[in-house]
Amino acid sequence: MAEGGFRARDIGLRAQKKILSRMASKNVARVFIDDTTSSLLDNLYRLAKSYSNNKKEAEKLVKNIIKVVIKLGVLYRNGQFGPEEMKLAERFKSRFHAAAMAAVSFHEVDFSYDVHYLLAALNDSRAALQQLVTSHLTDKSLSRIDHVFDFFANQQFLDAVFRRDSTHREHLSRLVHDMNKAMDEGSM
Repeated sequence: MAEGGFRARDIGLRAQKKILSRMASKNVARVFIDDTTSSLLDNLYRLAKSYSNNKKEAEKLVKNIIKVVIKLGVLYRNGQFGPEEMKLAERFKSRFHAAAMAAVSFHEVDFSYDVHYLLAALNDSRAALQQLVTSHLTDKSLSRIDHVFDFFANQQFLDAVFRRDSTHREHLSRLVHDMNKAMDEGSM
């Protein structure tokens, strides 16, 4: 620890997170996000817009996802997570992967939709992610995480999207295709 608690590395890390969060527009994010993930986010945007009938809300959701993912990447690449936090990261990854697999299955297999399982997996993912980043990110970033999970881990949203006669079926099909591709590539 440097004199007076000042550490250039900490300042540099905060500056990186700040700069990247300001740059996290859809076009700049493409520099940091591969084509599959970009397509997945585009389809997530379309689904959110279709459900909410609100372009600004859908854009805000995707921007919040991008900002959080970029900040997580910066923290990870700079070795900011200790051994216990890495266990939380694995727990988050595992639960989020289970939620994604369930969403794919619920879409592809008729009459398999289980909202309670999906809500539990998403809420467990949120809890693990919040625990992981609470000492690293600002309250504003934590509220971004809540905003995203509040929207997607919502029973009304899930019921509307997974209904067999859903008007959002086409968007969900594209999203599921991208999720399958991301899982095959190992990026999800």
